[in-house]
Amino acid sequence: MKLLIGNKCYSSWSLRPWLLMRATGIAFTEQLVPLDAPGFKEAIFAAAPGSGGTVPTLVDGEIAVWETLAICEYLHDTQPQAGIWPRDKAARAHARAISSEMHAGFTALRNACPMNLGKRFAVRDRGPGVARDVARVTALWRQARERFGASGSFLYGAFSAADAMFAPVVTRLDTYGIAVDPVSQDYIEAMLSLPAYREWLTAALAEPWIVAHDEVDEPALVNLR
Repeated sequence: MKLLIGNKCYSSWSLRPWLLMRATGIAFTEQLVPLDAPGFKEAIFAAAPGSGGTVPTLVDGEIAVWETLAICEYLHDTQPQAGIWPRDKAARAHARAISSEMHAGFTALRNACPMNLGKRFAVRDRGPGVARDVARVTALWRQARERFGASGSFLYGAFSAADAMFAPVVTRLDTYGIAVDPVSQDYIEAMLSLPAYREWLTAALAEPWIVAHDEVDEPALVNLR
């Protein structure tokens, strides 16, 4: 299988399936297509005819799967050994529900705090919309951890698609210095320590590209690249 992705420093949607596949041991190759580069969509269509022309897109022979949750479900169907979703029925239903909520929502947090792994910003009030989104995200995390996560460090114990879906939120809370409760902070630290994430981060910090619309209009506290 081949996974088409965008810049690792900025592409939050690309991070999700890449991290899921790497952390669960699914073999794949990657093709990075720089965001906003001339011929971006043409490069995606050339590799994945009939796709949405977006990243991420998974190519498996003649099959192209775009949209992150669709990729998660395709991997669940084709890689049953990987544990894409929790095995327990109740946990799996919960994981799918919160992953769908992540896919569709939290726009205030996304817009105010775009994923940028190359910088750290000072703590400040980022508005009531961000505060509401953070409160909802961390409530979901606590609920998952308390009901289903006793067997490990991730939302449902073992790493799953739900953790991959929330990975860019983890990076945002870290990048923008947003305080959370102790349960959520422990989860953030587990995610940031995941070897697959460290591999992605190392590659992200070595990238030469700057995507202007994903650069926040405020001075960075720390520049990592």
